[in-house]
Amino acid sequence: MKYYLISGEASGDLHGSNLMRALKIADPEARFRFFGGDLMQAEGGTLVKHYREMAFMGILNVALNLKTIGRNMKICEQDLLEYRPHVLILIDYPGFNLRMAEFAKRHNIRVFYYISPKVWAWKEYRVKKIKAFVDEMFTILPFETRFFEKHGIKVHFVGNPLMDSIDSFRKKAVPKEQFLHENNFDDRPIVALLSGSRKQEIKNTLPVMKKAAACYPEFQFVVAGVSSIDPGMYEKILQGFPIPVIYNQTYDILNHAHSALVASGTATLETALFGVPQTVLYRVEGGWLTQVIMKKFFLKVEWASLPNLILNKEALKEYIQVNLTFKNVKNELHRLLYEQDYRRKIMDDYNRLNELMGEPGTSERAAQKMVDLLKTS
Repeated sequence: MKYYLISGEASGDLHGSNLMRALKIADPEARFRFFGGDLMQAEGGTLVKHYREMAFMGILNVALNLKTIGRNMKICEQDLLEYRPHVLILIDYPGFNLRMAEFAKRHNIRVFYYISPKVWAWKEYRVKKIKAFVDEMFTILPFETRFFEKHGIKVHFVGNPLMDSIDSFRKKAVPKEQFLHENNFDDRPIVALLSGSRKQEIKNTLPVMKKAAACYPEFQFVVAGVSSIDPGMYEKILQGFPIPVIYNQTYDILNHAHSALVASGTATLETALFGVPQTVLYRVEGGWLTQVIMKKFFLKVEWASLPNLILNKEALKEYIQVNLTFKNVKNELHRLLYEQDYRRKIMDDYNRLNELMGEPGTSERAAQKMVDLLKTS
């Protein structure tokens, strides 16, 4: 069968490549065209447009590139009509992909959505488009099933790709002694600092993390650096306190960490799946006013972190916006480092989280279900 996939960012390229690999096993005759990246291209087929030409983040950046976005949509529409795939598979990236879903539906091309947009958190109105233009939804977070059922949409929960990534990592993870030696660490317990993947996130979280870390010299604090960030940015923020920044070893750091301070995002779920007690931090510009506006008009969820959302409770303490203060973070960090009952409570919640997340094999389950649905339609 012929498959057309659209991914507009690096994470989608990763998940798309894993799905393509699984599709080739479930359907040996599979052929691909796609908007994606290097990882998807390595799986074969035709790369129509690289995500580097599509990844516009933020309102201003999108506004400045409207012509390019419109041109990319036209290219995609024309290519879809010429290729006539058996199915269009959309991977997150809702602003672009929901437009393509509508176009495909008008032209009688089946539409599968793999990895749902976060409509449960903001822009809930997009659910109407999903219901109207998407034939099958494949979700990766347990609570999404309840959310979509509330809107009359049946979904296929296939597990989470992070389970596959972590399972793969653990099979080849280096021993702690080797990790410490290779990075010139001593034997003090490690506290992981995951300050985010974007400049603004790092600017808003790392200074507080640094200040709190200075209070606990008996622990070894390590920043999980992001390779796309200028090292000078980390150096400037960390000036005056010797916290090492280690790049491309986030899973190694978490695998040997005692505790963690984590910027809200996918990293909170990764940290939880590694069983590391953590506190969640986040701030966007605007202070209390932004917090009020976001809560009242945009955010539709009670918590910011994925573990809390999945467990439907405050398993992890979150310090968001005006609550992200040195005093709060220092006090919470002390609990993570020294209060054994508190740590055990978090670990108990992590055990429940692992049960809800399911087993590794997300890509294989999704691919097989997609092929079965296409064959029976």
